[in-house]
Amino acid sequence: MKKANDFFCTHNGSENFFRHSLTGYVFTDGVQELADGCQAYWLIDLILSHQCNQSVKIESFQVWDLKRLQDNVFTILATDGNDNKVTSQKIPFSDFPYDLATLWLVDGCLMLPSEY
Repeated sequence: MKKANDFFCTHNGSENFFRHSLTGYVFTDGVQELADGCQAYWLIDLILSHQCNQSVKIESFQVWDLKRLQDNVFTILATDGNDNKVTSQKIPFSDFPYDLATLWLVDGCLMLPSEY
């Protein structure tokens, strides 16, 4: 299983923060590199679009796991960091090159776990 975090784990903290133009949330250098390297800005949009749901937004610490189910079909699952499901979504098609990616949304900042 190819994990994106194994390839983008060199980030420890972030020197820059990028503001998402539609939501006002910010994301880190590591997330920017992941989105660039995998052509996956859609992943940032997907995670932040779920913040429109108050039951999701209320969780100040969110763990987002993108996982390949088969071929080009994925699912994304958000938990509260204690394995309690917050929300999920099936993604019927993606060309994401890895089988698994984990991002954290902490107090309005989207980051890789290594950047916490």
